[in-house]
Amino acid sequence: MSLKIASRKSNLARIQCDIVCNIIEDKFNIKCEKFFMETHGDRRLDVNLSKIGGKGLFVKDIERAILEKKADAAVHSMKDMPFDIPSQFEIAAIPVREDVRDVFVSMNGCSFYDLPKGARIGTSSARRSLQAKMLREDIEIVPIRGNVETRIKKIETEKLDGIILAAAGLKRLNMDFIIKDYFPPEIFIPAIGQGALGVETLKESSNINYFKGIDNYIVRSCVEAERSFMRSLKADCHSMIGAYAQPICDEIYMIGIYETKGKIIKKDIRGNMEDYINIGQCLAKKIIQY
Repeated sequence: MSLKIASRKSNLARIQCDIVCNIIEDKFNIKCEKFFMETHGDRRLDVNLSKIGGKGLFVKDIERAILEKKADAAVHSMKDMPFDIPSQFEIAAIPVREDVRDVFVSMNGCSFYDLPKGARIGTSSARRSLQAKMLREDIEIVPIRGNVETRIKKIETEKLDGIILAAAGLKRLNMDFIIKDYFPPEIFIPAIGQGALGVETLKESSNINYFKGIDNYIVRSCVEAERSFMRSLKADCHSMIGAYAQPICDEIYMIGIYETKGKIIKKDIRGNMEDYINIGQCLAKKIIQY
């Protein structure tokens, strides 16, 4: 018996798929066959994601492959997953999470905080752009897209002073040596689900119990608290939103940021881990009612 696992074609996506497949193989002694795809979101690098359908573009083509029985499940970066997935699918497992922090990469070795006035910083994320401007209002934001390696190359080709990326991707690619600054997650709020990997499959899959068997309750509780926050605010790729939930004993502490009515609001909350959905909803209410 073997399980067919789909993912995107990028080097990072392949590594993330390997991580999940290794967990499955080690736990169940079942071979995983990998099926890599180029999604519509990967092909359209000339346009901002918010203008062509959002991060869900990285997911829809892979979901279609599962429906067509080309794969049993898919490995996704949880930060790419819309809060509202098709009813026939479910996130069967969220087994692992890497470093959640955003980082600054500077090829000339200059810290983000020591950059000259008017420095050009690359990112296509509204969340990163606005938070970077909150730390350094004098910088210029330059939109860039592409996989990790492509964005790093753009430092030179676009004459940038640096770029902002996720620590998780660089660490999984063994490229964390190029990181100049780590932004504290309570200051520079990460994306929803940043660093976490999810396994999506059909609810009626005959193999779903294998995927559920690698779920990590603590990781899932924190990520789902963040996703509940996003769902409550009905946020999408147009939104300036971020959240980070961390376990503290049997509780979750979560901090979130959201732009509403022209203001960027940051609030935090703490509650029992078993109430992770409610934690996200309550944090959203605190922000909306501010």
